[in-house]
Amino acid sequence: MSWKCESCEAFNDEIHTRCWSCKKPRFQSPEEFHTQALKEPILCSTTPEVPGREISSPLGIVFGEAILGANILRDLLAGVRDIVGGRSGTYEHKLREGRKVAMQDMLEEASSLGADAVVGIDLDYETVGQTMLMICVSGTAVKLKP
Repeated sequence: MSWKCESCEAFNDEIHTRCWSCKKPRFQSPEEFHTQALKEPILCSTTPEVPGREISSPLGIVFGEAILGANILRDLLAGVRDIVGGRSGTYEHKLREGRKVAMQDMLEEASSLGADAVVGIDLDYETVGQTMLMICVSGTAVKLKP
């Protein structure tokens, strides 16, 4: 099954949450992604188990990645903030955006395996070059006993 991008009208595979052509997100928020794209919400845990539930079988390791670029003006303003102090709202926003994209990618992969939950979630941040930020998330997709 496919979906049609509202922005550029390109057809995309059901599993993708971003248009392959214009990169516009299919869903406006992670909550909308969970309710529309997934039949049942996938439980997420940073621990190796889901509290109160028993794992019936592991399905494999799942990943999500996001690489975001920051522009020169943003870098310059963040540098000024470093000198005078204070928080960089633009970089904080980019971190949140990247984390959401990476988590959505991981949940898509888990959903395609038929997972009920993803356990042992690990989130890593790295810089690539001077202006790129890479966010990687991984976990183990599992089926839970009823």
